Amino acid sequence: MRLLTAAVTTLALAFGAQAAVASPVEIKFSHVVAENTPKGQMAIKFKELVAERLAGRVEVDVFPSSQLFGDNKVLEAMLLGDVQLAAPSLSKFQQYTKQLQIYDLPFLFKDMEAVERFQQGPDGQGLLSSLESKGLVGLGYLHNGMKQLSASNPIKVPADAAGRKFRIMTSDVLQAQFEAVDAVPLKKPFSEVFTLLQTKAIDGQENTWSNIYSKKFFEVQPFITESNHGVLDYLVVTSAEFWMSLDDDLRIELKKALDDAIAYGNGIAAEKANEDKQQIVDSKRSEVITLTDAERQQWVDAMKPVWKQFEAEIGADLIEAAQASNK
Repeated sequence: MRLLTAAVTTLALAFGAQAAVASPVEIKFSHVVAENTPKGQMAIKFKELVAERLAGRVEVDVFPSSQLFGDNKVLEAMLLGDVQLAAPSLSKFQQYTKQLQIYDLPFLFKDMEAVERFQQGPDGQGLLSSLESKGLVGLGYLHNGMKQLSASNPIKVPADAAGRKFRIMTSDVLQAQFEAVDAVPLKKPFSEVFTLLQTKAIDGQENTWSNIYSKKFFEVQPFITESNHGVLDYLVVTSAEFWMSLDDDLRIELKKALDDAIAYGNGIAAEKANEDKQQIVDSKRSEVITLTDAERQQWVDAMKPVWKQFEAEIGADLIEAAQASNK
């Protein structure tokens, strides 16, 4: 009888261990934008690639449009294990590392090609590990595009922004950027921007063509200035605890799927920048303002002192490397 009991116990343990091994890893991917944006499409592609390549081993659930967490809470939730993947804007990481503030500096990168050169170079790749001491792992950069200014009044020169209230992400650099032109920056969640604009609680905001179109900001903002004054990119991030808990082979395969999904999303970002701008122009809901060289230079002159203001936190060498990517 004791032998039979031992055999049954051993068999039960074996089946239990087998079931535990067979149980798929669950990944909750939370983000704040619509599914038709580059980030939204990237997340869907990642889910599809994982289902194709790692069926039965990993399951990915995507939660767009702040359904699960907003960007202001998602990193805290990640450290608690409530979400495994997110792609907040680079501005959201200032409490974890000051170096990533480099991406908020106004007029630092002349175009997305320069951004890509810097991010894929040694300095940009080195920044991915700048979060590790805080329990986070940077997995890759996801593009959205260059930022434009939308407003309830025509904005051509810095004086036009004076006294106007602009929504910004939680970023000290972006706050300093608008204060440099005597505007009033207000840190508000992305999910609230449309209502704030619609009710005229704020006068304007800064964003990419993709976000301005997908979130319908152009329907409640009569003017958009094509300023290309900054970059809005995201950092795909996970917790070190979750990432290192994975088997080595599984982690490698997930990273490959993520790299492929990011490349796919970045390709969409490049296409949508022009397509969504044209959709806005064709809608005739908002007038797109093109700056002259002289008008643009006024913005550069007014905002460039922000670089010096944050140089000690970011690192003069990093800012120099970013500038070199423009050549």
